[in-house]
This record gives sequence, C-alpha cells and structure tokens, in this order.
Amino acid sequence: MAGRRRASRAGLSLVLLLAVLVGCGGRAPSDTVTAEVQRVLDKRAAAVLDRDESAYRATGQPATTDAEFGNLRDLPLASWSYHLTSLHRSGDRATADAELHYRVKGYDTAPVTAARALRLTRSAGTWHVASDEPAEKASQQLWEQGAVKVVRGEHSLVLGVGQTGERLRTYADLADRAVPAASEAWGTDWSGHVVVVVPKSLDGMAGLLGAPASGYRGIAAVTTGEAGGSSRAPADRIIVNPDAYGVLGDFGKQVVLTHETTHVATRAHTTAATPLWLSEGYADWVGYRGSGRTAAQVAPELERAVMEGHVPAALPDDKDFGFTGDAARLAQAYEGGWMACRLIADRWGEVRLNDFYRAVGDHQKRAGAVEGALRDVLHTTPEKFTAQWREYLRAQLG
Repeated sequence: MAGRRRASRAGLSLVLLLAVLVGCGGRAPSDTVTAEVQRVLDKRAAAVLDRDESAYRATGQPATTDAEFGNLRDLPLASWSYHLTSLHRSGDRATADAELHYRVKGYDTAPVTAARALRLTRSAGTWHVASDEPAEKASQQLWEQGAVKVVRGEHSLVLGVGQTGERLRTYADLADRAVPAASEAWGTDWSGHVVVVVPKSLDGMAGLLGAPASGYRGIAAVTTGEAGGSSRAPADRIIVNPDAYGVLGDFGKQVVLTHETTHVATRAHTTAATPLWLSEGYADWVGYRGSGRTAAQVAPELERAVMEGHVPAALPDDKDFGFTGDAARLAQAYEGGWMACRLIADRWGEVRLNDFYRAVGDHQKRAGAVEGALRDVLHTTPEKFTAQWREYLRAQLG
C-alpha cells in the first residue's frame, strides 16, 4: 500500500506538472488576446466620447460601425466604457461577453450597466468588432433602434427614436410640468429632473424593457429604476409606449407623466417593503392632485363594482397589478390604491400620507411594514384601515 501510494503521488505530481506546463503555454496567448480585445473596446469607448467617427470606424467593420456611430452621435454622455468578462477564441474569430457602462451627462449619478454579446474578427493582426448586441435576455438600448434625437427641457431630457423634434418637445413640456407637481406633493429630496425615453412604437418599448410587447399593449408608460435607489443609483428612465400614450387627451398625458415622475421622486423610499397599492396609488394621487376630478371620474371601474354591490374585501394585492390582459381587474387595482391614498390625505392630511409612505419603505422588509406604519403614523390597525377604506368607497362611489 505504501509503495502504491508513493507511485500514485508521483504520478499525480507528473500530471500536475504537465497541467501547469500546458496551462502556462495556453494562458499566455489567451491573456494576450484578452488584453488586445480590451484595448480595442477601450479605443471604441474613447471614440464614442470624443465623437471621433474615424476612430470608431477603425474598431469595427464598416458595415456595422457607420450606423451605430450615427445613432449615438447626439446622445449626451459623461462616460462610456466596456469591461470584458469572458472571451472565447477560435483562430481569427472570437466571441465575448462584456458589460457596457455609461452615464448620461447631467442626469446619471452612477453608470447604467448593459450586458453585451460581441463577435470579433482578426485581420492583419488586429481585432475588430463585427457585432455588438444585447446579451441573451438583456434589453436593447435606445440607439440600437435608430438615430437618437435629443430635446432638453427645464427639468427633463427627452430621448427619442423615430419621432419628430416637435413631438419630443411636447414630452419635454409635459415633463417640465410634472417635475414641479411631484416636488410640490412629495418634497424636494430627489434629483428634480427626469429622463423620458420615447421609442418609435410599442415594439420598441418592449425591446427596451426586454419583455414581450403583448404585456404592455395598453400601458402608456413605465418607469425603470432601482428600488430604494441611493444617490449612486443611475437615474430612472420613463419609457413611453407611443401607441397607447398617443391616444390619450392632453389631461391624460399630463397625468401619466406626473404619475411616472412621482415614481422617480419617491424611488429612494420605495423598497421591497412597499406594496404596489401604495406606490401606484400614491403616484396616481399626485397625478390627479389639484385637478378637481371626482372619485367617480377617476375610478369608473371601481364605481361600477361598488354600484353593483361588489365592494372589494381587501386592498389590492400585488398580483392584481400584473399586466395579464384583464383590463378591468388592473384598472380596479390602480383605482383602489388611489382611493386608499386619497383617503389618507383626506382624513389624516397630505403630510401624514407622505410620512406613511416613507415609513413603509424605510421598513425594508414587507412583513410588518404596512402594519407598523399604520400604527406609528396613522395610529390605526390594518383591520380598521381596511374597514375605513371600504366605507370610503361606498361613500364616494356608491
């Protein structure tokens, strides 16, 4: 046994030695190629920031680089960089995974990160980017859908593809009214500006969200961002569905932009603890605040249910806000959340509503968050509040 053990160890040592030798012989070229590709990506990034079209073209194949650079030309950038995460080479061809990090100048406090899948080829000893696309399951970036047009507002930056400058200006005007409205209701402890992204169509919106278009067909806009975002989180994006947004009247368009802007304003205090009835209801409350619209005008689906004797037994659950195609159920969920926030503002005051929202979000965990805020801020219980909400529905909509 001892002799065999020694032989086994000797054999293992030989195997390890061979592995080290092979590894050393294989790693050096791989490391060299990785460094070469990273340098190409660094040059590509520098060309984007410098607006140097010839330098950008030198990093890729002309058939793809010309359109890409043109689409990016007007995008205001503070930073743009690539971080290579993996590389697979086969002769003069390679595929790579990378993270693109970029910041929109004046709006993003930290880089937006986008996962990219690259194909590269080598000619005359130099690597070139053959394609630069979203990684599997990653969302598109706006410039991949066409040339980005930029319109600046007083409190907004509007980025669009396939839209006229005049139309994008209307979005900026709406956003410039939405920002002060959100600040007046919520306070000024947020950036005080928004980035509005307007793709050409519903399909473009779905591409930016990395989701099927069918789920957003009737949705006018959504806000993307990091829940509970700190000052180091990238700026939120309000992404518009121009198909659904375009059929709204002037009032409806303003409500939608104010609603989405409120999500940006409240983001730092919107966490995993915040139920959707509160975050969506509050955003609607700000959107309709001061409009003079009655409960029946804002909540027609809920009014219909109440008139038919079907008063909801409980506040809307998160699953009620799913884009499942049941328009009536979705409308009732939003209306129910709005009515709950309206109740708090009417009965306890707007300051208490804001305090309640912050207290729920600051709890961090869902369990006990609403219960604790009801107790500490509104001095009530979930059972009493639900009963008050149901009675409020009957009084306002019955």
